[in-house]
Amino acid sequence: MQAIVLNGFGDVGQFRQTALPTPVYKENELLIEIKAAAFNPIDYQMRQGRRESQHMHSPVLGRELAGIVVAAGAQTTGFLPGDKVIAAAGSKGSNGTYATHIALNYHMVAPLPAALPFTTATAIPSAGLTAWQTFKRIHAQPEELLFLTGGAGAVGSFLIKLLKTHGVHQLFTVAGNEQSRAALETLGLPAAHILDYRQPNLTQRLLEATGQRHFDWAVDIVGGSVSETAAEVIGLNKGYADITFLGTSRTRELLFDKGAHVLNISNYAYAVANQLSWYGQNLRKLAALLDNGAITPPAVQVVGRFSEDTVRQAHSMMENNQTYGRKLVMTME
Repeated sequence: MQAIVLNGFGDVGQFRQTALPTPVYKENELLIEIKAAAFNPIDYQMRQGRRESQHMHSPVLGRELAGIVVAAGAQTTGFLPGDKVIAAAGSKGSNGTYATHIALNYHMVAPLPAALPFTTATAIPSAGLTAWQTFKRIHAQPEELLFLTGGAGAVGSFLIKLLKTHGVHQLFTVAGNEQSRAALETLGLPAAHILDYRQPNLTQRLLEATGQRHFDWAVDIVGGSVSETAAEVIGLNKGYADITFLGTSRTRELLFDKGAHVLNISNYAYAVANQLSWYGQNLRKLAALLDNGAITPPAVQVVGRFSEDTVRQAHSMMENNQTYGRKLVMTME
């Protein structure tokens, strides 16, 4: 098979396309021909050698896919060669998804949502499962106020759709450019609920927007200084969902001082605990919501075809905040 290999931690120049042996699938695995792969911020964080790189098990990065089953192990059920599928492979596959093939435990795989092309379907697993876990664990109520630090991104937009579909509409977020603001307004957020994080006194402006009412939940999808703002605007004993683990020491101090209820949102926690069926089961629930029109599929941008140049470009775009509310995707042909 062909794969884009990371030769070492560093900049985007570390990627090289090379030929590798096609994975040998186990009895409980599917061999999947990848048709499209999506990019995630954790990819470039791994490339840089940051904390996320501890979860690497292959020099081939990439954590989600849409493709076609080529072969099924003797102990798999529910899948046949030729089936179109999606999966959040994480670090459990034979390799990452910057490759033409992958072997993966069948419990982590789900049928591709009806009528979606590979290029759209590949953008669902990682962001969708992160948003789904967040949605299920915070149990937000219609009367509650929520602040999301990165609403225009893949996870944020998925979460907004899930919340609004279930009657939660008091959602506030931030944007740094007109493209992101437009994407958020398309999701149904009022312009007054979208604040420019580049302007000063963000905490004060958020509280002014709510009539000085503190938030019941903050969901941090960005980290850094805006995570401090998220901690500042929640009320006493309220909730903070941490998706990035990129908050500052001041963020943690603020949360402790407020007696905040902190939820750590980690998709790979289920892989570490070997609860692999969590992935496939919840992907099926997301697919059902997409199939019946309860939520719409994510917006995507096809960066290019399978090549090291496409991978380099996608990583640069993510690092420089140039995704503008769209999930970046690579096609294999």
